[in-house]
Amino acid sequence: MKIILARHGETPWNAEGRYQGQVDIPLSSVGEGQARALAQRLHDVPITRAIASPLTRARRTAEIALGDRAPMLGTDAGLMEIAHGEWEGLLAAEIRDRDGERLTAWRDTPHDVLMPGGESLQHVLDRAWPAFARACEGLDADDTLLIVAHDAVNRVLLCRVLGLPLANLWRFRQAPTTLNLLEGPDVDHLDVVRLNDCSHHTALFGEAVHRAL
Repeated sequence: MKIILARHGETPWNAEGRYQGQVDIPLSSVGEGQARALAQRLHDVPITRAIASPLTRARRTAEIALGDRAPMLGTDAGLMEIAHGEWEGLLAAEIRDRDGERLTAWRDTPHDVLMPGGESLQHVLDRAWPAFARACEGLDADDTLLIVAHDAVNRVLLCRVLGLPLANLWRFRQAPTTLNLLEGPDVDHLDVVRLNDCSHHTALFGEAVHRAL
């Protein structure tokens, strides 16, 4: 089976550098454009099944990307973004003033951090991996699954597939509407064929780095 694991398009909070977590922020006009570029990229790709996070930014990205195929889209709450708790809606500078030690740990040792009033990366993996497995159930060798989720969710799933500890979460990026292509006979035997491929809207070396996750 083939799995296209995508991230949602940009939101106003992404552009501002605000931690959005599970706050249901919609796509910005830039994000809508990125989703349309993803739709063009996937236009001729046969898609057997499509699952998204129920948060608007992911669900809407998936709907735009699927076009006429949008009625096939399902959602799974296990794919929702990490709950940042008290950090949600704040800029990194504001968090640095209020919770600087934890913010430093989030960058240096993210696997050890429990968000204040929120989740840890392990919590995210413990719910996202079963959701990922549910999405893959019953797929045959020639089937293609589209999953549209979030930065932290994609990262923990990819760490699991690559056999990387969650401590290495920041060793790769997940751009808006990026594609990760996975192939294999089942969820426990997947190869990463493409990682953070956003060439449908960003030139080589042109990726913008968001200031919040």
